Amino acid sequence: MDQLVFERARTALYLVFTADALSMPVHWFYNPADIVRAFPGTQGVKRMEAAPASHPSSIMSLHSTRQGGRTAAGLAGAGAKEIVGDVILKGKRQFWGKSSTHYHHGLPAGENTLNAYCARLMLRYLGAEPSYQTKSWVQEYIRFMTAEVPQHPDTYAESYHRGFFANLMAGQPPDKCGQVTHDTPSVGAFVTVAPLAIVELLRQGKDKVPNVQRMARAHLSLTHPDESLFRICDEYVQLMSDLLWRSPQESPQGILKSIATKRVAEGRSVDLEALLTRAPRDDGSINSLQADLQVVGGTFSPACYISDSWPSLLYLATRYWDLPDRGLLANTNVGGENCHRGSVLGSLLGLCSVGPLTGEALGLTKQLRNYDAISKEIETVLSKVQAEKTRSDL
Repeated sequence: MDQLVFERARTALYLVFTADALSMPVHWFYNPADIVRAFPGTQGVKRMEAAPASHPSSIMSLHSTRQGGRTAAGLAGAGAKEIVGDVILKGKRQFWGKSSTHYHHGLPAGENTLNAYCARLMLRYLGAEPSYQTKSWVQEYIRFMTAEVPQHPDTYAESYHRGFFANLMAGQPPDKCGQVTHDTPSVGAFVTVAPLAIVELLRQGKDKVPNVQRMARAHLSLTHPDESLFRICDEYVQLMSDLLWRSPQESPQGILKSIATKRVAEGRSVDLEALLTRAPRDDGSINSLQADLQVVGGTFSPACYISDSWPSLLYLATRYWDLPDRGLLANTNVGGENCHRGSVLGSLLGLCSVGPLTGEALGLTKQLRNYDAISKEIETVLSKVQAEKTRSDL
């Protein structure tokens, strides 16, 4: 059972990064037809692709380079130091303020976005520390983001990154720098929660879920201080634990359905079972995609807000629980906030696994540009936890 639990965790960690890189070229494409137009030969994204030269849905030109949120929100601080270019994203300021700029300008096929790089930082941090602590983590985050030689290749930083460093430059203590904007309760918050929770659940065991939930809340409070997000984070951590520690006889889809049925129908007259059986799910056909678009983009907004992204990804996880490659491709091709929604979806699909990555999911994962480095980071932290557990059992 211990070996199986670690395999589930390993698969989940890999798919956090696979999902992000797969969606990167069409991140925040809000019209799915634009995805097909960008990749007409394959009728959408079917493998890792480079970021296109332009972005049809980009509003990057409206985003503030001085703090979180949009440009108008930052006008009062017009004399303040530029966060983008001077503090973080050094060398990338030139790409802001222009129409149709791709959020991930110039990233090659298989490359990850900034939030996934932060998840990699979390893996390295957890591999070096005895446990997660907000004080030491926030210093790692600051060093990483402000390094003179950039530690990641991305062009864009979500509102929460810019807001955090605006407050830090204004003299706020590091643990009080989370800036509240219109998109604070967003799914991007959970990208670093995924490795944090998975590793700490392994370390602490299935009886310590409340401890891990408190850790995850404390982590979110640094950058995403929002009570509604904390509540869903508690549910996310519990769901990860239930999938990670389930017995071989328990159905992963059954565990997912118990949460998804409630969240998908919340405030809406929606029948999850009817949605799940609306179209075939294993052939990657246009009919299958159209069925998913009626949910993600139809019933629920494909945007970042957790109120819609959480039920959306629960639907996708329940529908594709045993077909991770199809689930990640569906998430990519419905568009919207597919990178960060995808990373969270990937963590759940990975935890549904019954063994190591195989088949098309493994093929996609091996297309990661930094596959060897990511593999080393995952194996280092898992080996450390296994060694800790062995010592504690002696």
